[in-house]
Amino acid sequence: MASCFHSQIKKSEKMSKNLISSKSSLKSPKGSAKKQKGENKAKESSKGKRKQIDKKDEEVNLSMASIGHPEIFPLVFTTQTQEIFNCRVDEDVTEENRFKLIKKEDIIEDLKTRAAVSDFHPVKKVVLEYPGEELLVVFDAELQYGQNFHLVATEEAKENLLKLPETAEEEEKEKEDDENKEGTLEECVYKPPVCKPWVSLGSEKEVEEESVKDSVSKIKYLISRVRRKFGAPITFTDKNASSVKDSYIECTSYQDKTFSIKLLEKDVGAQIVPKVRENSTQTKWTYPKNAATQYFPREFSDEEKEESLSSEKLKEFITSVFLRMEIALQQNEIMNVFFDDWKALAEDESSYGGKSDVYLKEYESFTDLHYLKDRTISCVCWHPNIYGIIAESATERLSYEERVNLSGKLLLQKSVILFWSFSDPLHPLLMLECPEDIYCFQFSPSDPNIIAGGCINGQVVLWDISQYEEKLQNAKASAGGIKKTAVNLPSFIQAQQSGTEPPLARYCAVSSIEYSHKAIITDIQWLPDYFEVNRMGTTFENRAEICVQLVTCSPDCSILFWDIRGTKLPVQPLSHKVKEEKIIDVLPDFPATFKHLDLTWKPLIKINLCKSDTSVDYSPVRISLREQHYHYKTPDKVQSLNKREVLAKESPYMEISVPSGKILRALENISTNFFVGTEDGEIVYSDWKMERDSDSGRLISQKPSQTHAIHDGIVHTVQRSPFFKDIILSVGGWNFAIWKEGVTSGPILQSSCSAVRYTVGHWSLTRPGVFFIGREDGNIDIWDLLEKTHEPSQFQSISISMITCIRPWIASAKHHFLAVSDDSGVLHVLEISWTLSHPSSNEHASVLHYFEREVKYLEYYEQRQEFRAKERIEMELEAQRKKTTATAPQKSREQMEEQENMDYMEFLDIEKKILTDLGLVKGSEVFSSSDA
Repeated sequence: MASCFHSQIKKSEKMSKNLISSKSSLKSPKGSAKKQKGENKAKESSKGKRKQIDKKDEEVNLSMASIGHPEIFPLVFTTQTQEIFNCRVDEDVTEENRFKLIKKEDIIEDLKTRAAVSDFHPVKKVVLEYPGEELLVVFDAELQYGQNFHLVATEEAKENLLKLPETAEEEEKEKEDDENKEGTLEECVYKPPVCKPWVSLGSEKEVEEESVKDSVSKIKYLISRVRRKFGAPITFTDKNASSVKDSYIECTSYQDKTFSIKLLEKDVGAQIVPKVRENSTQTKWTYPKNAATQYFPREFSDEEKEESLSSEKLKEFITSVFLRMEIALQQNEIMNVFFDDWKALAEDESSYGGKSDVYLKEYESFTDLHYLKDRTISCVCWHPNIYGIIAESATERLSYEERVNLSGKLLLQKSVILFWSFSDPLHPLLMLECPEDIYCFQFSPSDPNIIAGGCINGQVVLWDISQYEEKLQNAKASAGGIKKTAVNLPSFIQAQQSGTEPPLARYCAVSSIEYSHKAIITDIQWLPDYFEVNRMGTTFENRAEICVQLVTCSPDCSILFWDIRGTKLPVQPLSHKVKEEKIIDVLPDFPATFKHLDLTWKPLIKINLCKSDTSVDYSPVRISLREQHYHYKTPDKVQSLNKREVLAKESPYMEISVPSGKILRALENISTNFFVGTEDGEIVYSDWKMERDSDSGRLISQKPSQTHAIHDGIVHTVQRSPFFKDIILSVGGWNFAIWKEGVTSGPILQSSCSAVRYTVGHWSLTRPGVFFIGREDGNIDIWDLLEKTHEPSQFQSISISMITCIRPWIASAKHHFLAVSDDSGVLHVLEISWTLSHPSSNEHASVLHYFEREVKYLEYYEQRQEFRAKERIEMELEAQRKKTTATAPQKSREQMEEQENMDYMEFLDIEKKILTDLGLVKGSEVFSSSDA
């Protein structure tokens, strides 16, 4: 290794010597010293003629001449110049291949284009006077001449440098021959080295003083990580330090008194610069105080004003600017001069994903290891009026067979609905007791204290949490250290609050098992408060002006309408009244809002969706009514809800009664049509009005008017857009579809098959063209129809398990949240970014135009399909006609000859007639076949 290193050093020394020798003799590398001196004198005499070169160039030339290389001009090549002339460092030129030939005309063109900016500008005169067509540029990697490149200004030096390797090899050969010749004349005698004694000259002391020793013991740090977190994915997010508590620790610099460095030597560069001095015109007032100054504006006197207005200079000025002023006034009338262009520009920039912040940010997460262990979250609902309150229900992850086998164990487990608050993400705020696992539930639009839920066994449950209203409202205040007294709360609630568990609210009423659904209730919705339905399905006015009816659907092929007022209060016997009084004595604070419905509640209407071709019915899973109440806050409701300080103290359901016997006014403008998604992936469009059977006279359901098999799996979502009542989103299987009510041919938009199954979907509450879709792998696809329609605009990983529910919520104009639950029992609350929550000024019109355009395209497609079908039928009929046409029988030879003779005779008659008409042949002449 050492021998190779020494050989490389010797080789480089030889190359440098050859380079200096070649540069010292321009015409011949083997020239004499006298000739070199003569050439230097000639060059020095020619320096007096270069008077137009810049002063800086002359200094460089003198410095190069002083070291014996006047033909070399150092240059600095920038990256742009290297790319223009293809002489990039370490790509086009390297330490092994340092030479680059550049055409003179290219350099002159660069000087014309970039002028003084060109890196060849210092040697402009040298380039113009250069006799050859190509100039040699050498890459100076070692900065031997002070710059990264240098220019060779003579043809002789260029040829010597290009022939340098050959001359170096010849000189090495000559030296080897000389050494061989000297070896033959004189023999070298080896003299071994003689060891001499060590003589100290004081260097040990210098080495000892210059050596570095550790004066302070080193500090050791050990950073460890839990083994279960090895290989876990790591996500980095940005947080606002002012809004999140303990989000970061500021490490400010400080002076350590225990550690100091004594400065022994310091390199300082000094440069003469003018002195800078700061002055101020304002007086520094050490003790400020309030002061006021009164002044009068300085104006012209009356004589000066009259003189100025009557001057010729003012008249000339007004005459000169009169035309321009008139044009400016006309422009002000045409366009709005007060329009803020910057604001409009910023709005356009923020639309359609113009900002970089387009992702969902993790805001909060809720989980409970006791009630949600080994369970999946089935439904999530935000509290309609109270900020930061969210409720969730959970079910066991069991199949139907496993649930039947484990029915005994499941009865021992408690099924609850948990209420969470942003103020305490570790402990539930309230629990609702359930007779069975709840698959879906909804708050009443008229009173959020009333909650209706659908059980997994098909029963409908009602709760009244008005006694816990104050606790829910004061959840945020209690987290901040303000303790609220519980004087107004019931006694059993105070006892529960004193323990570790949250208060447990029992349900008020549950429907009759005999008349309920026979399978799990998959969807439940409240009818709006401005109409009600009778047993025929006809809509009437709702004089109570509160929501009193529910709609539920289940895979047992039925859709049920429920009325919480009951039909008629039953006359109870005395024994039942005594039992009821005993129960009230045991639980004196138990809410009796719906006691008339408990275990006797029956549905008002039962609708069966029958298939037309078979006796099998459809199994509905999700339902969407045109006239439905949106259980989430839209932007127009936020302002009104924020102004409400407290909820109504008295619930409107406390005075609920049996439906009135008076004749109600029928409502004709209420649509009774609805969309349904089934277990088999079908979208069904039907009407809930009942019909009387002509044979039996019984009330039966109408048959569906439309049926489309679009999805290849169970339909998880059928939801109407908050902005367009006739636009419906359906999600199921491996795809999703967007429907328009009134279009009977199919969806106006259908996605391609996804790589992972879709589990849930929801429209955005603020942007008409945006919706969220949850997937089986724990990701969320965010679709923006104004940006892309063939693929999601972006997707984000939320959990490692399946997404089960998505619910957006508008907390305020600036805070928009998205609740996402997964199959592992974790509820994630994400903050929606500004780009995904704030629409542009014309987004509503753009999305509406897009839907209308898709409808026109679908109509055109149907017309083309009909035209192609008619054309296909006509082609088939034509082919059939050709097949059925009888072919002519084959004629014999005699018949063919006879036919030919007859044709020939007919031809002769025609010919004779023509010739007679032309006067060429008289009629008396005989024209026979022999004449022809």
